[in-house]
Amino acid sequence: MTRPESLQTVGVLGAGKLGLVIANLAVTAGYTVRIAASGDPKYIALSVAMYAKGAKPTTAREAVDGADLVVLAVPLHRVQDLPSDALSGHVVVDSTNHWEAVDGPMPAFTNAPGGTSSVVAEALPGTRLVKALGHVAYEQLSAHARDERRVAIGIASDDSDAAEVVAGFIRAIGFEPVHLGALAAGVALQPGSLAFGSALHPDALLRIVTGTPS
Repeated sequence: MTRPESLQTVGVLGAGKLGLVIANLAVTAGYTVRIAASGDPKYIALSVAMYAKGAKPTTAREAVDGADLVVLAVPLHRVQDLPSDALSGHVVVDSTNHWEAVDGPMPAFTNAPGGTSSVVAEALPGTRLVKALGHVAYEQLSAHARDERRVAIGIASDDSDAAEVVAGFIRAIGFEPVHLGALAAGVALQPGSLAFGSALHPDALLRIVTGTPS
């Protein structure tokens, strides 16, 4: 699957397992990729060289600057530390999830009727936020990219144009985007949902999310 020519540079914020997998998939698809963690880029250089060869370790601001698309692959409690001013105006993929063992209790996020992404959107005003790439485990993303049986990646956003940009990126890295509707529909992709943690065919994902019998 060829990548959209209008989308050339991807910034990945977060250099844990998910961030490295997404960075590697993006490099393989031909994107220029910059990846950042919370500290000095030198501390992630070895991990990036091993697991996302071709991506460039940078600071968070450098990863965002000039990026056509930014992926949030940080722990949910670190969202408040991101450079919100730099992210404003960017198409941003929210792949964060709430893990109490990592984040601690976060009722402001987990009790939000619109799901955790609705609170992320409030924390990062001006971003064109799209919920995606957080409901399939990083091991499955790595193992099933470009499978003949296209694995579905759900997309939820209040910005239809941003959702299309992300859909093109998802196709390019080897998966099948499934539009679920507004950002609040991303609740169906969160931990505890039937869709979470499974590498599903697009039809199966839609049946689960919509409650349609098979």
